[in-house]
Amino acid sequence: MIKVFLILFAFAEGFLYANQIVLVLSDDFNTTKAKMFCLEDGRAVFSNIDVNLGRNGLAWDGEDNIFLHVTPQPIKKEGDGKSPAGVFPLISSFGYEDHQFSLPYLKSSLEDICVDDINSSLYNNIVKIPQIIPKSFEYMHRDDSQYRLGIVIAYNPSKIKQRGSCIFLHVQKELNHPTAGCTSMAYEDLNKILNWLDADKKPLFIQITKEYLQEAKKRYKDIPTLY
Repeated sequence: MIKVFLILFAFAEGFLYANQIVLVLSDDFNTTKAKMFCLEDGRAVFSNIDVNLGRNGLAWDGEDNIFLHVTPQPIKKEGDGKSPAGVFPLISSFGYEDHQFSLPYLKSSLEDICVDDINSSLYNNIVKIPQIIPKSFEYMHRDDSQYRLGIVIAYNPSKIKQRGSCIFLHVQKELNHPTAGCTSMAYEDLNKILNWLDADKKPLFIQITKEYLQEAKKRYKDIPTLY
């Protein structure tokens, strides 16, 4: 039986409530840079963090029903080079070394892959390489340090074809280098975040443009005044 590592997630009734929020704010939908704020009990727990977005900026999660989308703001699709905008649980973590985090952690092996083949039944799952190898996937233990540490974002849990897959917070390739659709930062910042996150506090990841900050504050009362 193929082991699926915590990509699928059943959204709880308390989706609009979280004790911990990781908030990413970009200037617009086209920029590749943004600021990250780690929030708990109505306050910032760290100084804001510089992060990198997709090489083509942001696009809305097609299943998002929290924010008011405006035409012609883009909707995320597989391979579009855009990071997803919306609200998503942070459900698990991964990396190359041994760690003790509150979020469930996978020490990645050379056999662990994330499937982005839209025609595969394993689409948008982290699994051991199966007997029938998907046509498209990425290794979770790479030759570089980008997946040395990472957090799984519960994006597209319904595995809708072409909606996008394998969305993580991970280590940046280099300073100011955009991603293929994830959100990246310095290793030290990501390690700090993972040591702070508590699975029992139902951490949420909110990634939006600044124009939606006030709307987010109305829905999530623990977001303080940031500017």
